[in-house]
Amino acid sequence: MSSPILAALALARSVLGKTNPNPAVGCVLIGPAGEPIGQGATQPVGGPHAEVMALRDAQARGHSTQGATAYVTLEPCAHHGRTGPCCDALIAAGVVRVVASLTDPNPLVGGQGFARLRAAGVAVEVGPGADEATELNLGFLSRMTRQMPWVRMKVAASLDGRTALPDGTSQWITSPEARADGQAWRARACAILTGVGTVLADDPSLNVRLPGATRQPRRVIVDSALRTPPTARMLALPGETLIYAAADHATRRAALEAAGARVVLLPAANGQVDLRGVLSDLAGAGTNEVHVEAGRTLNGALLQAGLADECLVYLAPKWLGQGLEMAALPLLPGLDQAPAFVFTGIDRVGPDVRLRARRQAA
Repeated sequence: MSSPILAALALARSVLGKTNPNPAVGCVLIGPAGEPIGQGATQPVGGPHAEVMALRDAQARGHSTQGATAYVTLEPCAHHGRTGPCCDALIAAGVVRVVASLTDPNPLVGGQGFARLRAAGVAVEVGPGADEATELNLGFLSRMTRQMPWVRMKVAASLDGRTALPDGTSQWITSPEARADGQAWRARACAILTGVGTVLADDPSLNVRLPGATRQPRRVIVDSALRTPPTARMLALPGETLIYAAADHATRRAALEAAGARVVLLPAANGQVDLRGVLSDLAGAGTNEVHVEAGRTLNGALLQAGLADECLVYLAPKWLGQGLEMAALPLLPGLDQAPAFVFTGIDRVGPDVRLRARRQAA
């Protein structure tokens, strides 16, 4: 893989979690003689995309872009959204070649950017860096192709799979290093999802507490009977807290809305919240990644429904014995009925181990 596309991927990585709901994209411009002349990454929503930032950088450095090659991690857009089409900006700048990692599955783009570039005589190559570009934008790609966000379920547990003592005590099973790593995963998400049981037991803030954090994901609670207290800590924080319920309780709803929450009724046939409907609704609102920090009930429901795309599990080197399990699943009729995942990463984080696993394709 050439160094310009590696540099573009590094730029995309540097803005991960800052561009939502747009994808994280990087762009590097190389002049006709092979010299770097400009670079840029997509800015927060409403701001310029990576290609425009790179063109501006080249201009600021006094470089001509005539005859340049653009290395970009996603197909340049071809539509008028919050910004103008990037393919047109590249054509106008005299770029003669574009090397892109991925085709943009957004129906508003979907190859049209490449088609317009080629029609203008610009050479196009697609593929270099595709694997990493995909990893950086799993949520965006999922939302575009499945109309569902990428759901990452985070769990912190002991070696014997316990997430809390029988009385619910869970602070802290894992190390400060593991908790800081978990904050980084929170920061890249568009929404943090939990259940009312966790709210009642822990009263979590579910905010990003990393130094310099400028964006807070939306907080989402699954709460069938609207048992969330209006005094819940997260309701007092800046940003939106969204509560999905299965049944309306006018007095409770009014109190929660007065405390700043937004309540959405989304019942399923079983009288609980329609989890698939929740995720579809979040996708419709531009949610790319959902980071789940919940208890055994919601974790089990997501796994049983096949809605957890990825598990992020931190294991501490300690044994708790009696305690609460990671997920409450029904008795399986056989091993072949178990939700199956494939390990994609096993890493040390401080004294703990971080496991990453993705749902096995059917």
